[in-house]
Amino acid sequence: MIFSYRKLVVRLRFILLFMTLTVILYQVMLVLTGWIEPVNKYRTPTGKSVKVFGQHEHATVSDTGKMSDRLRLFYWYGE
Repeated sequence: MIFSYRKLVVRLRFILLFMTLTVILYQVMLVLTGWIEPVNKYRTPTGKSVKVFGQHEHATVSDTGKMSDRLRLFYWYGE
């Protein structure tokens, strides 16, 4: 087999350029993803706001009684 040195160099240059541009594109996409994504949508609210959904243990029994009592209060106050 006869290998052309010039073709080999051109192909290696192309592969290196392709890999370099792929890594650069990946890094740009990581930066854009971090910039677009919200900071932490599950953080504890600040100020007078209240987190609506609590832990699962509060879903069955609370201080006011059974789940049906909580549901009745929910519909009564219309919240």
